[in-house]
Amino acid sequence: MTVVWVTGNSGTGKSTVCGVLRERGYVALDADEDGFSHWIDRATGEVVVDPPYPVPGGWLDRYGWAIVRERVETLVEESRSRIAFLCGSAENEADVLDLFDVIVGLVINDDILRHRLATRTTNPFGTHPEELAAALKWNPRMRAIHESRGATIIDASKPVTEVVDSVIAAVQELRGGA
Repeated sequence: MTVVWVTGNSGTGKSTVCGVLRERGYVALDADEDGFSHWIDRATGEVVVDPPYPVPGGWLDRYGWAIVRERVETLVEESRSRIAFLCGSAENEADVLDLFDVIVGLVINDDILRHRLATRTTNPFGTHPEELAAALKWNPRMRAIHESRGATIIDASKPVTEVVDSVIAAVQELRGGA
């Protein structure tokens, strides 16, 4: 079994990569779906059932997008005989990294980030000024964070087919070409 975490800042193409992996026949899940992640109140730890959209000023200072360890553990159990990709990002992702065999970090520059967030149609996060500011704040830090966690870094500004090929190559390298 190989379980792969494909992560990156908002707008780096995680959901797009996930879709192409599915098209190629892989088990690929989006961590924004299927109960893998949710908004939490950082002060109380409570799950936010119905988050506001657009978010009001200061909302992102108090609330965070968190991955649910138990849900990832279930994915690991279900993936004993196959490769599975989980594509997403969460502020507490360090809490689940021990569950993954491979970590891939997608990175892009600020200009591409701005363009992707302004034009994407699959997810509204990043279109609101407060969300865009948060994404731009974190973007230059993400590569160093991913590297410190042992991730394979992939330039996600390249065509999506090349990005996906690089993700698959990272897995094959770990598995000795298998």
